[in-house]
Amino acid sequence: MSKIRFFEQVNRNFDDAAAYTKHPTGLLEQIKICNSVYHITFPLKRDDGTIQTVEAWRAEHSHHKLPVKGGIRYAASVNEDEVMALAALMTYKCAIVDVPFGGAKGGIKIAKWQYSDSELERLTRRYAFELVRKNFIGPGIDVPAPDYGTGAREMSWIADTYNAMTDHSLEAFACVTGKPVSQGGVRGRTEATGQGVFFGIREACENALDMKTLGMGVGIAGKRFVIQGLGNVGYYAAKFIQEGGGILVALAEYEGAIYNPKGLDLDKVVAHRKERESILNYPGATNIENSAEALELDCDILVPAALENQITKENAPRIKARMIAEAANGPVTADAAKMLLDAGKMIIPDMYLNAGGVTVSYFEWLKNLSHVRFGRMNKRFEENSQQRLITAVEQMTGKSLPADIMKKVVTGADELDLVNSGLEETMCEAYQNIREIRARHNNEISLRTAAFIDAINKVAVTYMELGIFP
Repeated sequence: MSKIRFFEQVNRNFDDAAAYTKHPTGLLEQIKICNSVYHITFPLKRDDGTIQTVEAWRAEHSHHKLPVKGGIRYAASVNEDEVMALAALMTYKCAIVDVPFGGAKGGIKIAKWQYSDSELERLTRRYAFELVRKNFIGPGIDVPAPDYGTGAREMSWIADTYNAMTDHSLEAFACVTGKPVSQGGVRGRTEATGQGVFFGIREACENALDMKTLGMGVGIAGKRFVIQGLGNVGYYAAKFIQEGGGILVALAEYEGAIYNPKGLDLDKVVAHRKERESILNYPGATNIENSAEALELDCDILVPAALENQITKENAPRIKARMIAEAANGPVTADAAKMLLDAGKMIIPDMYLNAGGVTVSYFEWLKNLSHVRFGRMNKRFEENSQQRLITAVEQMTGKSLPADIMKKVVTGADELDLVNSGLEETMCEAYQNIREIRARHNNEISLRTAAFIDAINKVAVTYMELGIFP
């Protein structure tokens, strides 16, 4: 079987949507292309004294808005095609959720588990050094973030390296997001992508007409979920879905999958995996040695939260889920998507559904530029205003609220409250906008095509306002 090219898949979806717009061909081609790709190779001195050459990339897909934005992944399989595809998805993702960034993506070709912490720090700092040298990083230029295989630790190393190499000390920590809170990060960023997945699924499940078409009831409660991938996104998506009343019947990881039609306790599975270094042999669950088979289990909603190209034309006919929620980037190929849609299933597209991460990264970037923690200037004002209102009502009625209820009523919003509120509003509004576009086309197009139409139109408007195209 020939290798599926990820960027080609993205562009096929782009072309399908572009056919429903009236923009000039030249403008569409400008939107679609990847503007810049920086391919880096650099030496890494291993702990044993040997020298290894490390290969890495940074792709900047679109500069219609600055800075560009996108994560950095550490994976043995990462390649130039992949980072270009992911950078393109970031452009469209930011447009869909109205975050004023162009799209970018980075990758370092390593199997992270084969490296010590000191080796990872050296290669991360060297990667950041190379980005600074070529002007591929900066608060107003290109702002990376965590992705597969990276987290707050790596982002703090990058921020520190950037700060040491530039004269932008005032804004230096806005050069990257996903940092620890102590290094200028924002509360809620760690769980943001998974929580955004939950908000998107919940919004889709609240539409009675769509649920009736799929043969399901309204709401998340009672629906059976299968989650593929128990990393940051998969874990938090599963956590919030379970808290919302969903039943997690299966979880899949690289070592295999476990299944229990009565439901799995997420945190107990995580504790089991930490102890045994595997989710397999979890008490009360059935082992599935080939984790890919978990995608084919009977369930209401399938959430692929691992890597791209997980559902192809080979296994698409065996997918039983009625809704596929793309928490990962590109988990369903273009051919597979057509087969699933023809079979009457719904796909919530990745470029919308996993936009929670970049949304909250935007909040972090704003916090770094303003140097003010969200809630600091208004939390006490809100509490005092609400206290005065309650006191006035008590005086008028002659009745007093119990102290515990009073505390809940008058508590002002802190940073986490505001971040979560902004994320929820963004995800809900974006979904309704996508659904409205689909409705304008008599529901004859998919949510993915509607999302691409939305993104193309927004990017095109920016180019036209810049006077690049008439």
